[in-house]
Amino acid sequence: MKFENAYIPYGAYWSTPFCRWQGSLANQHALRFAADVGATQLAAREIDAKSLEGVILGFSVPQQNSFYGAPWVAGMLGAEGVTGPTVAQACATSAKCVAMGAQELDGGFRDSLLVLTCDRTSNGPHVFYPNPAAPGGTGDAENWVMDNFGRDPFAKGSMLQTAENVAKEAGITREEQEEVTLLRHRQYQDALADDRAFQKRYMVSPLEVKDARGRKVLATVDGDEGVFPTTPEGLAKLRPVMEGGSVTFGAQTYPADGNCGIVMATRERAKAMSRDASVETRVVTYGEARTKKGFMAMAVVPAARQALDRAGLAIGDCKAIKTHNPFAVNDVYFCRELEIGFDALNNYGSSLIYGHPQGPTGARLIVELIEELVLLGGGPGLFVGCAAGDTAFAIVVDVAVGS
Repeated sequence: MKFENAYIPYGAYWSTPFCRWQGSLANQHALRFAADVGATQLAAREIDAKSLEGVILGFSVPQQNSFYGAPWVAGMLGAEGVTGPTVAQACATSAKCVAMGAQELDGGFRDSLLVLTCDRTSNGPHVFYPNPAAPGGTGDAENWVMDNFGRDPFAKGSMLQTAENVAKEAGITREEQEEVTLLRHRQYQDALADDRAFQKRYMVSPLEVKDARGRKVLATVDGDEGVFPTTPEGLAKLRPVMEGGSVTFGAQTYPADGNCGIVMATRERAKAMSRDASVETRVVTYGEARTKKGFMAMAVVPAARQALDRAGLAIGDCKAIKTHNPFAVNDVYFCRELEIGFDALNNYGSSLIYGHPQGPTGARLIVELIEELVLLGGGPGLFVGCAAGDTAFAIVVDVAVGS
């Protein structure tokens, strides 16, 4: 299945910097903050929130009152008459939101909508579940973030264990993981060159962080917060996190906070909303897959292949590729299976380097993919990333420059 009338207006998207958890965004209500940023960014692009016909909201960590989801966020944006679904699909949330938006546009149900994704992994909720059958009726408790990072209730292992399982079965060495990690750090430096010229094509910067009343500015964030210096010597000194394993803290990402917005529209509406109507970005298709229990990193390969097959493309046809890579293991496995070099993907960085707020991670990567394709003169591009539950989701876009 290909989409024929699902577009992303050029420049009608944004991302906050990603801040390492317990950093500058640790106390921001994720939905309120995303709506505040979104309203400002829509206004800056002269897009009237009331003109949008839908909102698709994506997040994975509940916040107070998030039960009201997309309708609440639409109201905070100033689009009181608009509604839409709320999506929570762990790390695949953004890509699923974009695919749902494309389906609605291509099916003629709406002519424009906003995909708004956000998360705050910092200070996650502690949930109490009543259990009258427990001794004394004491109930059950869950730390939403830490407990779910630590154990998949179906596969029974942690996120880290999935990376170790793939590394062991596929024979992925620590040396390969560190080679990819160092390369991704070098690629990220290109996004910081010329006073962060690449990131400034889409990033909200400087970003004001306000108090709960939205009056006092508590901090100003100028770029990603928490990216740590990485050297061969520094990586070599780290011990594997799991006894007998190969994955160190240096070869995996870290939880973060942030939000991202992407306006989607039919072709004619997209042209009217675009910063440059000669640049057209079409969402071509998507793919999703699930692999065997406890081998999350492997799911990216069938998801990518499904999306490419639906688009009628081979991996070599892609002008640019972006991956959500919570572990360097992901990219080693992906490149092996698709027979491409480590340097064939993730120019300008990836979530391995600048952190992973979950809900908005994929959206930022899709935005960066579009901007990279524009710099390359257009062409097809692929985003793919794994997600909790040994799943993965892929999106294929095509950028035409000078159309």
